[in-house]
Amino acid sequence: MGVLKFTTKISGNGTIQLPKNSAFANKEVEIIIMPKTKQNRAKSSKATEFVQKWGGFLTNVNPEESKYNYLSEKYR
Repeated sequence: MGVLKFTTKISGNGTIQLPKNSAFANKEVEIIIMPKTKQNRAKSSKATEFVQKWGGFLTNVNPEESKYNYLSEKYR
């Protein structure tokens, strides 16, 4: 069985209007009502802003030296 998702408003007298030609006509259904919330979209940042923020984050780090130190401690 399919799922029907749509946005509507509940009228002042408490009725909800369903879309026409619904596959659920004359069938028993389960209704879940949740208030619609606005989605907070993340502010899109430009590549230059990203580089300015994170550029140089791992400067002067030798990964081979870190691997050697880790393995020498592990197999001591």
